[in-house]
Amino acid sequence: MSETATERVSYLRAGHSLKSWLLTTDHKRIAILYVLSITFFFFVGAIAAALIRLDLLTPAGDLLTNDGYNRAFTIHGVVMVWFFLIPSIPNTFGNFLLPLMIGARDLAFPKLNLLSWYIYMIAGLFTVFVLIAGGVDTGWTFYTPLSTMYANGNVILAASAVFIVGFSSILTGLNFIVTVHKLRCPGMTWGRLPLFVWSIYATSLVLVLATPVLSITLVLISLERLFGLGIFNPALGGDPLLYQHLFWFYSHPAVYIMVLPALGVISELVAAGARKPIFGYQFVAASSVAIAALGFFVWGHHMFVSGQSAYASAAFSFLSIAVAIPSGIKVYNWTATLFKGHISLDPPFLFAMAFIGLFVFGGLTGLMLAMLAIDVHVHDTYFVIAHFHYIMVGGTVSAFFGALHYWWPKIVGRMYSIVWGRLAAIFIFLGFNLTFFPQFLLGYLGMPRRYHVYPPEFQVLNVFSSVGATLLGAAYLMPFIYFIHSLRYGAPAGDNPWGATGLEWTTPSPPPKHNFDSVPLVDRPPYDYEVEMEGDNA
Repeated sequence: MSETATERVSYLRAGHSLKSWLLTTDHKRIAILYVLSITFFFFVGAIAAALIRLDLLTPAGDLLTNDGYNRAFTIHGVVMVWFFLIPSIPNTFGNFLLPLMIGARDLAFPKLNLLSWYIYMIAGLFTVFVLIAGGVDTGWTFYTPLSTMYANGNVILAASAVFIVGFSSILTGLNFIVTVHKLRCPGMTWGRLPLFVWSIYATSLVLVLATPVLSITLVLISLERLFGLGIFNPALGGDPLLYQHLFWFYSHPAVYIMVLPALGVISELVAAGARKPIFGYQFVAASSVAIAALGFFVWGHHMFVSGQSAYASAAFSFLSIAVAIPSGIKVYNWTATLFKGHISLDPPFLFAMAFIGLFVFGGLTGLMLAMLAIDVHVHDTYFVIAHFHYIMVGGTVSAFFGALHYWWPKIVGRMYSIVWGRLAAIFIFLGFNLTFFPQFLLGYLGMPRRYHVYPPEFQVLNVFSSVGATLLGAAYLMPFIYFIHSLRYGAPAGDNPWGATGLEWTTPSPPPKHNFDSVPLVDRPPYDYEVEMEGDNA
C-alpha cells in the first residue's frame, strides 16, 4: 500500500480490535468513545427523570417514597449535569472537530486526551456504583448543612465521583486551549477561526478556571462530614452561606460550560442553513468570550433569598441582566444572517431553529429571575426548573442533536433519513414544550420544586408535563434508530453533503487517521459562502 493510500485510510478502519479503540490517541476515536459514554449516562439520567414524572402524575406521590423521590431527582441532576450536559458537546464534537477545523493532525496532548476519557469513565461508573449502593438524597447542589449533617445517603461517595470527573474537565479544557494557541495551520488567524472553535476556546477557559473551586468545595464537605471540622456548620463555627458562594461561583459558569458550545454549534448550522457568512462575525466571536467572562460575576443571583446584602443582590441583579447583551448579540446576528438567506429545511437547520426559539424563551425567563422582585416570588419553584431546562435541555440538547445531524455524514461517511430527521426535530420541539411550559405555570402558581406530594389543583398541569415527557422520550429515541440504520444502509455521504465551508469538509468522509494529506493553507475568511455560490454558478 502506498504512503498516500495509508494516509487516507479512514480512522474507522485504522484498527478493528478492542485494544485499538481503548488505547487510541486519535482525537476522532476518543470522540466516539465519549459519544457512547455520554449516551449511556444520558439513559441513566433519563430513567430517573421518567420515575420523577410518573410519580408526579398523582398528587399523593403514589410511586416513590419520600426518600426514594429525593434520591431519584438527585441521581437525575448529578448524572445529567456532570456526566451528560457538561461533556456532551465539548468532549464529543470538540474532540472530533477542533483539530479538523484548525487544520491540525490531532490535539496538542493526545495521551492526555485519552487519560481524560478514562478519568471520566472511572468517575461515571463510580456514580453508577453509588446509585446501586443506595444513592444520595441531597440534590445535585449538595447544599449544607443538609449534606454535612442530615443526609443519610452516600454523600461522600457521590461528591468523590464529581471531584474525580473535575480532573477530566480540567485536562480537556487545558488540551483545547493549547491546541488552539499552538496547532493552527498557516493562514488560520484568530480572525478566521470558525465560531465553534471560539466557543470551545471560551468554554475551556471556564473549565480550567472554575472547576478547581468546585473540587475544593466538595473536599471541604467531606472533611466536615467525616471529621466534624467547622467549615459550613454554624454549630461548629462554620458558615452555610460560604458553601453557597463557593458552589455557585463554579456552578453558574458551569451553565455557560454547557451552553457556550451549543451557541458555537448554532452559528455553524445557521451559516450552513442560510448559505451566508455569519452577520457580524467579530461580534459573535467576542460575545462568546464576554459570556464566559461575565459568567464569573453573577453567582449571587442564586442567593437573593439567602440573606445576603441588599446592595450585593442589586449588583448581582445588574450583572446577571448584563449577560443578556452578548447573548442577544448572537441571536440578533443569527437572525440577520438568515435574512435573505437560501434557507434549507434539512434536519440540522430545523434543530437550530428549535434551539433559537427555546433559547430566547429560556433567556427571557432568565431575565425575570435576575430581577429581585420576581425571583423572590418564584424562588425554589417549578418556574426555576422550567427556565433551567429551557436553556440546558431545550437549548443544549437541541444543539447536540443539531450537531449530530450536521456532522454525522462526516463522522461515519453515510447519510441518514432526512424525512425521519425532520420528524424527530419537530417531535422533540413539541414534546419539550409540552413537558416544560406547564412547569412555568406551576411555578408561578407556587408549586415548590423537590416536592412529590402536592395540592390536587396542580394535577392537571403535572399530567400535561408527564405526557409531554413521554412524547419527548419517544422523540429522543427516533434518532438512535435511524442513525444505527444508516451505519449499514445509509447512502455514501460524500465529502461535503451540505455544501458547507470549513476545513473539516475538505477531508474525506470519514476522515483519515491524520486528518489531512498535507498541511492546509487558509487564505480566505470563514463562512465564505458567497465565493462558494459564485463558484457553483460559474
